[in-house]
Amino acid sequence: MPHIAGLTQAQVLEQRRQGHGNDIKLSTSRSYKDIILTNVFNPVNLVLYAIGGGMLLVGDLKSAFATVMLVLFNAVVGIIQEVRAKKQLDQIALLARAKISVRRDGQEQQIDPAELVLGDVLVIRSGDQIPVDGTVVGDGKMEVDESALTGESDLIAKLPGDAVLSGSFCVTGAAQVEATAVGEQSFANKLTKDARQFKLEQTPLQREVNRLLRILLLIVIFFGFLAVMALFVLKLPVSIWLQIIAVITGSVSAGLLTLITLNYSWGSVRIGQKGGLVQQINAVESLSNVSVLCTDKTGTLTANKIKFHDVFPVGVNKAELEQWLANFGASAGSTNKTSQAIIEGLPGSSRRVSDEVPFSSARKWSAIAFDDAAVKGAYVLGALEMLQEYFAVPDDARRQLADWSEQGLRVLVFARNTQVTTLHAGDDEPVLPPLELIGVVSFSDELRPHLQETLSSFTENGVKLKVISGDNPQTVAALAKQAGLPGNLKAVSGPELAHMSPGEFAQTAAEATVFGRITPQQKEALVDALRNQGEYVAMMGDGVNDVLSLKKANMGIAMESGSSATRSVAAMILLGDSFEAMPQALLEGQRIVNSIQNILKLFMVTVFALLLLVIGISFLQLGFPFTTLQSTLLSFFARGAPPLVLAAVAVAGRQKGSLTSNLLHYTLPASLLLFVFGLLVYVGVFFAVKNDLATVPISQEAIVQLGRNSDLDLSDLSPEGFIQVVSVFSAQTALTTFFVLAGLMLMVFAEPPLRWLAGGAPYSGNWLATIAAGVLLAGYVIVLSSASLRAFFDLVALPLWFHLYVLLMTGAWILVQRFVWRRLLFEKLLDIEAEVVPA
Repeated sequence: MPHIAGLTQAQVLEQRRQGHGNDIKLSTSRSYKDIILTNVFNPVNLVLYAIGGGMLLVGDLKSAFATVMLVLFNAVVGIIQEVRAKKQLDQIALLARAKISVRRDGQEQQIDPAELVLGDVLVIRSGDQIPVDGTVVGDGKMEVDESALTGESDLIAKLPGDAVLSGSFCVTGAAQVEATAVGEQSFANKLTKDARQFKLEQTPLQREVNRLLRILLLIVIFFGFLAVMALFVLKLPVSIWLQIIAVITGSVSAGLLTLITLNYSWGSVRIGQKGGLVQQINAVESLSNVSVLCTDKTGTLTANKIKFHDVFPVGVNKAELEQWLANFGASAGSTNKTSQAIIEGLPGSSRRVSDEVPFSSARKWSAIAFDDAAVKGAYVLGALEMLQEYFAVPDDARRQLADWSEQGLRVLVFARNTQVTTLHAGDDEPVLPPLELIGVVSFSDELRPHLQETLSSFTENGVKLKVISGDNPQTVAALAKQAGLPGNLKAVSGPELAHMSPGEFAQTAAEATVFGRITPQQKEALVDALRNQGEYVAMMGDGVNDVLSLKKANMGIAMESGSSATRSVAAMILLGDSFEAMPQALLEGQRIVNSIQNILKLFMVTVFALLLLVIGISFLQLGFPFTTLQSTLLSFFARGAPPLVLAAVAVAGRQKGSLTSNLLHYTLPASLLLFVFGLLVYVGVFFAVKNDLATVPISQEAIVQLGRNSDLDLSDLSPEGFIQVVSVFSAQTALTTFFVLAGLMLMVFAEPPLRWLAGGAPYSGNWLATIAAGVLLAGYVIVLSSASLRAFFDLVALPLWFHLYVLLMTGAWILVQRFVWRRLLFEKLLDIEAEVVPA
């Protein structure tokens, strides 16, 4: 290959001055700025900032500070996780960045691809990736793999004058390439131009949480407006008004978001230990929502390598055939994937070669002529359709070939002529003599590690699989069968899709499993069509040709060895190109969904019941359900610890019914019944004390101290006023106890250890939540038993029969709640289709 002088240093500087350099900065991951902004200022956090601001305006500095600190804690957890992923991705990109050989000033030099300019002459050899678009110059020739760009795995011959594309790999041969398009103008960069930025895709669960917090914000604003009106119309003392506002705003705890963020973070750490790098903190949960998994073939399902499988001898014994094939592979002057598979599968000895025709994608065969004492003659290995005119094919060989092809194997034929030692004619063109078929050889594509277990776990969970590739549809279908896809696979080609109407295209996207000869734009359109049909789509890929579809999907998954553009837009990267993390990630995602669903159930029930009690008790003019300190106690025993326990004990498994139907089935009846029985507890105790039906042992000094906790002056009360205040504190204490008992029981209902308790949620048999409820109950009993702790939380010592009354009402609530859930009474009342199996 004669050398070309290339550009001079002066010409290089001039090209760079004119802006013709290849110094485009491609993102290998998200920027630190993007990570910080999306975690600190996402929609959910903005809602909580607004609530914190409201607390600040009414003077509740402690609650405002606690809310903002919890939000910032959530943001820090997310930032730490995503920065860790960014650093690992940047390191992968750095290690994968290779130098390129270029000729300048008549000398070959090694430079960084970013230093290339328009007109540079690159020296491309086997194994090199071509970083810019160009034209082959000189008399070199090579075969390139463009699968990262087109998805088609066949090698493409490149001769002098042929164009080559950035992102392709030289597999065999060597050539010099003059750069004709660099930077933003190159093919690979144009392909990814619109998809380089990472996209934050919210999951259904995150949208549900966001919607809930917005509703709660509106409720807080509504109650705040009523409280402002009461301040002026009813002339409430400012201290009582602030207490009311503090209890209402405190009910919308940022602790909900903290538990969700911690769930995501725990999931990311667990999957990271299995080889899945999580770039988007919600990626693990997102995977559990997937209903359709689309995947590229070359480089994703397969390792872009093949393995020797077996031989079928024709007219010779199998041992002899394997030995001749082994020597054929060991003696080849240039290797490709097929010869490398033979070398690894059948170790042989190199023999004296008299002539050779290397493999070419145009010929689809290679040949070696031996002139050796041990082996003599011409041996040919290639595709049957290109060689069948040179020999006869027995029926048994055809049957074996068809059988292996049906199994998804690559099948070649091996033939020989023992009398010939040359393979070229006088004009140096390859010429084959008449041949004798001596065997059929099969090869299998080397599948990625743990692929079959992964696909099996997805199909068992009801996920539909689709393989989308630039390869021939029949080749893709055969590989899909080898990978374990079940049933008769409907295959469609890109040209067929191109002639379809939008309706036909959408129907085919839903019905077909295998798509071949697909362009990058068609991949994106297929994903878009599936999303428009309500599917939650995950896309797996490794090449530049997959970037658009990864960006379009609900969730993108990339291989570590894939292009940096692919890794930068993916939510999860499979380290070591292994699928080992995928089944575990699917289960972990289900665990996260179940955990957060339980958290939402408890949070929504307690918050909505509390707000209903505020309305009910205020309407009856019986005071206010809780003081600020009592609300703080409930924040731990009813709204804090139970959701944390449920998050810790949740297990994997797909929930029956949709998220919305599950939440409505649990929270709507529970909130209303908790309000009804809570109101009965409050009113019953209030009127018992008010009407002297029971005596609460509390002194004037103790009432004064309780008033100080809420900034109230209760030192100068009339006898009627004293009874009124004692009635309110007694009723609040009884309601607090009822709320704690109900909150702990709701935790048990969310993870029923016995079938009798199932109804709000399916039977789980998990006793951990019940044991934790017992421990929390013991903690609350300690608070009630301690005079100092009671005083600190604005609780009073109640007579024994009041406690029995609370226990009786709690038991009645449990029975009624179970009956309503199991009979689906609210669903029937509201004419809602029941999607939940009650037990």
